[in-house]
Amino acid sequence: MAPFLILILLAVVLGIIGAAAEGLGYLLVIAIVLFVATIAAAAQRWSRGSARGKRRRTLR
Repeated sequence: MAPFLILILLAVVLGIIGAAAEGLGYLLVIAIVLFVATIAAAAQRWSRGSARGKRRRTLR
């Protein structure tokens, strides 16, 4: 959980710097890509974990 929060915080900081500083628009683009990748990785991890918990054992 901590790596995802750190990556999201990094994306926010880069986005603020990229939006505020003139000529550093590429930082804003990097922040958007980083944010989307982090959200996608987190969603994949959480969906995989919830699918694991739904399996039931069969009674013999």
